[in-house]
Amino acid sequence: MKQRVLLAVLLAVAAVVGVAPVARAAATVRIMALGDSITAGPGCWRAKLWHSLQTAGYTGIDFVGTQSDGGGCNPGYPYDFDHEGHGGYSATGIAGNDQLPPWLAAARPDVVLMHLGTNDMWGGYIPLQDKLNAFTKLIGQMRAQNSAMKIIVAQIIPMSAAACATCPADVVTLNNALPSWAAGLSTSQSPIVLADLWTGYDAVADNVDGVHPNDTGFRKMADAWYPVLARVLGGSTTPPTTTPTTTPPTTAPTTAPPVGACTATYRVTSQWTGGFQGEVTVSNGSSSASSGWTATFTFAGGQTVTQAWNATVTQAGATVTARNAEWNGRITAGGTATFGFLASSPGTNTNPAATCILTTG
Repeated sequence: MKQRVLLAVLLAVAAVVGVAPVARAAATVRIMALGDSITAGPGCWRAKLWHSLQTAGYTGIDFVGTQSDGGGCNPGYPYDFDHEGHGGYSATGIAGNDQLPPWLAAARPDVVLMHLGTNDMWGGYIPLQDKLNAFTKLIGQMRAQNSAMKIIVAQIIPMSAAACATCPADVVTLNNALPSWAAGLSTSQSPIVLADLWTGYDAVADNVDGVHPNDTGFRKMADAWYPVLARVLGGSTTPPTTTPTTTPPTTAPTTAPPVGACTATYRVTSQWTGGFQGEVTVSNGSSSASSGWTATFTFAGGQTVTQAWNATVTQAGATVTARNAEWNGRITAGGTATFGFLASSPGTNTNPAATCILTTG
């Protein structure tokens, strides 16, 4: 009798062991959204991101944090309320006061989505290096809690000059500094991946007050977070714009796509007295991918480009020429690439007509 009981127990244990690997493979991934009021109140990009992930089949996830929005977004579908957003908090303040470690200890995240820096912009008195030093300290604290932490850092959404005169340019400066900063700290065990939440986001149209997103802004944030987080959840931290290096042919001719295959769309995304922020979208209307692109436009009101990103921009007189960055020259058929810039405007700021040329080969 005892032998039969022992045999039954052993069979039951064997059955449990047999299914254990499946349970481990489906282990829940804990994701913490770390930020300020853009994440906290109401921070509805989190609800939209959660819904996108669930719809795409990423069900083994758990949004974690010591804070909860209590369902205040009311998106019409269920979502996970937990987060680590704290209204009014800055990156330098969180780092300086060592506020992150207890939040990490409570939440125990596997992945952190960090959108911080907005509250470090006010008044323009915090040096860029101090902001980067704060980010570096926060990364160290994340890894102290979990040495294999996957960290996604946002190139933060823009602020309008109406909300803060110095902030638009300071946001651009921070965002432009993040790629080299992240590359210097990223490791294979604990990669730092950037999410570009800046490009395509309008500081006026997508915000309610020049700083905090409206529903359209939250949608854009969620759409920008999603592909980066999906790659991390899938085990990849390589941006999709990175292509394998191949041996070039002996002769590498460069040919132009058919005339009319490239179109460029110019728009002003934010404007203030004496200056503005612009954006140009280059569209590939051909049937093949490009290997590079050049966009050109000519100002008529004395405007001068002072800073640019996502392209190499030069200005000769009134004519501005923008050439693709190293990583965004390839535009698939039907695809687009966007670059932005800041410029001074002494008088009337009329939108110029923009043209572009694609190259292939």
